[in-house]
Parts: sequence; structure tokens; C-alpha cells
Amino acid sequence: MASRGVNKVILVGNLGQDPEVRYMPNGGAVANITLATSESWRDKATGEMKEQTEWHRVVLFGKLAGSGERISA
Repeated sequence: MASRGVNKVILVGNLGQDPEVRYMPNGGAVANITLATSESWRDKATGEMKEQTEWHRVVLFGKLAGSGERISA
């Protein structure tokens, strides 16, 4: 059987909108954020600058969700 591990991802980008924070019946916080990450490069064939943006939907739970409320401040 394969062992389970933890994957760590670091996203650096721009918020698409203010975080949406809600609370579960047990009082735990959940925050939804949209984050845009972009990369740019020069096309080797044309010399033209290109840019590509990817959107990420991120869900934060517990203490991280509480920090989500302060992200846009």
C-alpha cells in the first residue's frame, strides 16, 4: 500500500474578489477565495510578450479561514 504524504503548495498572486467567509454550525470558519496567478514570457518565434493567467479557487478552514477575513484589508 502506498504511504500518504502532505503536498505543500505556495501560491502568490492577486485576489479576484473579497474572501467569502461563513461559519459552520459547530462555529468553525470556512473562507472561499479566488486567486489569480500569472506568468509572462517572450515568444521565441515572434519576439512578442505573452501572458497567461490562471485562476485558483482556494478554501480555507479554521484559523486559516479567520486569516482569510483579513487578507483583503
